[in-house]
Amino acid sequence: MARRCSKTGKKTEFGNTRSHSMRHTRRTFKANVQKKRVYDPLTKTYKTMKVSTSYLRTLAKRMQEGKNV
Repeated sequence: MARRCSKTGKKTEFGNTRSHSMRHTRRTFKANVQKKRVYDPLTKTYKTMKVSTSYLRTLAKRMQEGKNV
């Protein structure tokens, strides 16, 4: 399964590693995606989602404010 956030769409990106001598080789920047169980207050059930850690911070903030996911 792809390393992709189901909410934000973050995924693996590509770039170059640059050394001091300016040589470049291809590298990947992988998204920090975690599998989490999130409570859905509308259906009163838990859902397992693969989300990025940046979205988890947003989700925690919204839950604290009492907003829907």
